[in-house]
Amino acid sequence: MFTGIIEELGFVEGVEDQGDAVRLIVRAPHVLTDAGLGDSIAVNGCCLTVAERELDTFTADVMRETLDKTSLGALEPGSKVNLERAVTAGTRLGGHIVQGHVDARGTIRTRTPAEHWELVDIELPPELARYLVPKGSVTVDGISLTVVDVESNSFTVSLIPETLARTTLGSKEPGDPVNLEVDVIAKYVERLLGARPDGREND
Repeated sequence: MFTGIIEELGFVEGVEDQGDAVRLIVRAPHVLTDAGLGDSIAVNGCCLTVAERELDTFTADVMRETLDKTSLGALEPGSKVNLERAVTAGTRLGGHIVQGHVDARGTIRTRTPAEHWELVDIELPPELARYLVPKGSVTVDGISLTVVDVESNSFTVSLIPETLARTTLGSKEPGDPVNLEVDVIAKYVERLLGARPDGREND
């Protein structure tokens, strides 16, 4: 589990094509200070497992299913990535509950800068819009953000200077893909309200 508070802006050092998977090599000196083999690190919002590690880099295997449903397949050497270690019992929950299980790819539609912040409009699959509410939480490329407004197939978020400076959203442009994870609590509520005592769905 993660919180959506990005700890480090890492860099992709290598992408090894293995046919039905890739091996991703990421430079991440900060998040590796206490990370070991088998630990979970969120890379642009995708929960990946440390398969190998050197002093400042780690390697993770990315399966075809993940490549097909996230933006990780577009990464190349030199790409910046948002990184966060899994939470511990003593971690402050500064963002919201994030699983690192990407629901879909979204696309940045527009960016509207203001003096001290920026409004970003993101397209998402229409079937996910029902899980978003104004002032609710959403994860974009692993970043816990507050929803400003929601339409049938898009939503907006406001980015403060800290987010622009410390994450990949500072350099993303209209047309770029982003990984989206909606609030898991909303999905559980929908499931519970739609279920009948006999286990069948309500009509």
